[in-house]
Amino acid sequence: MRILIIGGTGLISTAITRFLVERGDDVTLYNRGQTEADIPEGYDTITGNRKDYTDFEAQMTEIGNFDAVIDMIGFVPADVESAIRAFRGRIGQFIFCSTVDVYTKPARHYPIREDAERQPLPSFPYAYNKAKCERLLEEAHERGDFPVTIIRPAHTYGEGRGLIHSLGLGGAYYFNRIRLGEPIITHGDGSSLWAACHRDDVGRAFVEAVGNDQTFGKGYHTASEEPMTWNQYHQTVAQAMNAPEPELIHIPTDFLFEIAPKAAEWCRENFQYNNIFDNTAAKTDLNFHYTIPFVEGVRRIVAWLDARDRIHDKDESPIYSKIIEKWKRLSTKERFFGESDRTEV
Repeated sequence: MRILIIGGTGLISTAITRFLVERGDDVTLYNRGQTEADIPEGYDTITGNRKDYTDFEAQMTEIGNFDAVIDMIGFVPADVESAIRAFRGRIGQFIFCSTVDVYTKPARHYPIREDAERQPLPSFPYAYNKAKCERLLEEAHERGDFPVTIIRPAHTYGEGRGLIHSLGLGGAYYFNRIRLGEPIITHGDGSSLWAACHRDDVGRAFVEAVGNDQTFGKGYHTASEEPMTWNQYHQTVAQAMNAPEPELIHIPTDFLFEIAPKAAEWCRENFQYNNIFDNTAAKTDLNFHYTIPFVEGVRRIVAWLDARDRIHDKDESPIYSKIIEKWKRLSTKERFFGESDRTEV
């Protein structure tokens, strides 16, 4: 099959590209050519910027038709509107990488299923815009512009990228703190449920969707089958690294956001809620399997980082330690004097 991946060198799309090439598909990547990726030879690359919508659409017209287009970097409605113009009536399928964050939080029922309400708040732009992208594509599918399949990964991790923690995504310093036994900020009491899935398991689901007419007009979760509390999450990372039991500093989410709004945005909008999803549809139609336990996946990341000498504290913002210091100081004052001091860090 002739397949175009818009992106192709990111975390999930690296796995997708690798699996498609191994399967023998005719794969073309469209991206800016600025990211090196650990994927085999056997694919073509077209260089361009999909944000330059006029040029992007002209390039797509020039390169002809595809059996499937996989959009890994559509983040705002304008991206999707451009893709609809570019591919209307010219492709066999459009597969969109969305996110489980499109669902209203907190959910009314758990585990969250694909028919749950999708109304994220505008205060969480990433999720809000992804939900709008989904609606545009659903309308395109209904009009007959092209068949649409939507896949909603949850927290996906893998070699080449750090892990999510309470103050956001990535940063080798998180692993460095775990390794050295330094305190780890944990929002709330650490009991909200979280789930992380390795990029290889997620990537295989995307590949199974290609040309699969059972998926047309549907959305699917590709989330972990190993739910854990945030306390357990950090403890498992320490276990994978043969590190000491982590010292978890539990800080209320509202306090984190009040003193560090940018760093704690995802914590307030997402991490404080339970993130548990039903994968039944993906198991049925995409042959989705959760094969890489979290502890094993973390070992793979750490080995990848260690081989490149990338576990260090050079990328740690001073705000991390300042938040811990401020919380300890505030906790002491409130405990003994009933005082408070919540000025922004």
